[in-house]
Amino acid sequence: MGPQGRGGFTEFARTSAHRLCQTAYLLCGDWHLAEDLTQIALEKLYVAWRRIEHTDQPHAYARRVLLNAYLDGRRRRSSTELPGIDASALERRPDPSADPDLPDVRMTLIDALMRLSPRDRAVVVLRYWEDHSVEAVAEMLGMSGSAVKSAGPRALARLRGTLEVNPLVG
Repeated sequence: MGPQGRGGFTEFARTSAHRLCQTAYLLCGDWHLAEDLTQIALEKLYVAWRRIEHTDQPHAYARRVLLNAYLDGRRRRSSTELPGIDASALERRPDPSADPDLPDVRMTLIDALMRLSPRDRAVVVLRYWEDHSVEAVAEMLGMSGSAVKSAGPRALARLRGTLEVNPLVG
């Protein structure tokens, strides 16, 4: 295998890993788990690279593998476990020097997001954070378009309800 690795996989991984890890963090709320999920996605993508490298959707495939790894991992966990924010997340975030309240607001938003069910969290992250269409989110999550249309506003309402009781978010 040449320096580019399996027909451009190395370049794809280099340019996509950060975005995948950010998405994974929004889904799970833990940088270490987000890195693990990103690694799982890239490993599976590497194995399938010859099959998907010539398609025009390797990013969609990577995102789908990442979502599946996240949702599969959530299914294996106890249904009573509530995820929290790992303290190491504070160390790895961008410098918020422009707005001293930004870290508190950001942590409040992430905490509220973690209170959603894994599937609702995935809908919110994909639909509203990554700005994918209803149809694209439905395909990625294996849901109907109408399920995404109803889950999105319901999840946003729950987020708003959580945020209204927090004085940091106005």
